[in-house]
Amino acid sequence: MMGFSAMLAQLITIAILVLFPTSSSAAIPTTTVIAKPDCDDHCGNVKIPYPFGMTKDCYLNKFFFINCDVSFNPPKAFLGSSNVNVTDIFLDKGQIQILKYVSYDCYDRQGNNTDYQLYSLSLSKFTVSDTENKFTAVGCDTYAIVQGFKGDGQRYTAGCMSICDQKEAVIVDSCSGAGCCQLSIPEGLQNWTVKLDSYYNHTNVSDFNLCSYAFVAKESEFTFTKDSFQDLAHREKLPLVLDWSIGNQTCEVAQMDMDNYACKAVNSICTTLPRVKGSGYICNCPNGYQGNPYLLDGCQGMIILDV
Repeated sequence: MMGFSAMLAQLITIAILVLFPTSSSAAIPTTTVIAKPDCDDHCGNVKIPYPFGMTKDCYLNKFFFINCDVSFNPPKAFLGSSNVNVTDIFLDKGQIQILKYVSYDCYDRQGNNTDYQLYSLSLSKFTVSDTENKFTAVGCDTYAIVQGFKGDGQRYTAGCMSICDQKEAVIVDSCSGAGCCQLSIPEGLQNWTVKLDSYYNHTNVSDFNLCSYAFVAKESEFTFTKDSFQDLAHREKLPLVLDWSIGNQTCEVAQMDMDNYACKAVNSICTTLPRVKGSGYICNCPNGYQGNPYLLDGCQGMIILDV
């Protein structure tokens, strides 16, 4: 059995390593809690951290309610009462990832319209991330328009054209107008509608391209290739990233009402978002800490062990 002196020496060594880690020490993250007490923290494969939640008293307010539909296997998470499928939630960035349909406009070889479906998105609180997403149109006889409104009420309209006369003419990994065109998304876009059309009903490219496609989606999730004309026919949805924030106040104003101030962890950091994104704020843990800053004691440090 280890003597008292040996045990004391071992405890002192551990304490020194925690306070003064050596070059051969490793940082081990502590166990973190992401949901409120007695609240589920997963819907199927999706983590649901507070301020989001699935049952009464488990979410901050109605904008952060997640409907976990257990009729799917595995269960699927939906934003509120909508059909917007949530696939990931990022606390540190103030973002969620959803799946959104690809719009399409298809013809037969004689130029008759055979299939046509345009999709839109309307958000009451969240906005489309301008840093993560792009508006993209794919086709060789295609022009596409995206219309919507920003959080400040300003109307937004933009469009692009994609033309090519043969499959070999497209530029792989590029959406510069030959088979694919792409536009940036403005800050604060809260709703949008896609419009698609064709100059010649694809009759001039009918041997390899009978459809036009358009979507607002996460830029890193789509790479244009010569096979994209066929691949998109079998890809119903693409990931889209939304920005979210707490309330519509700045950090300074919110901190005047500590009872309702959302950054509950004592060492959490508050960041005010630009007004064009709906204002509001998000919370983060400081460097060296991880966890959920929206929970009391939610930001946990790192345990340093000698290796």
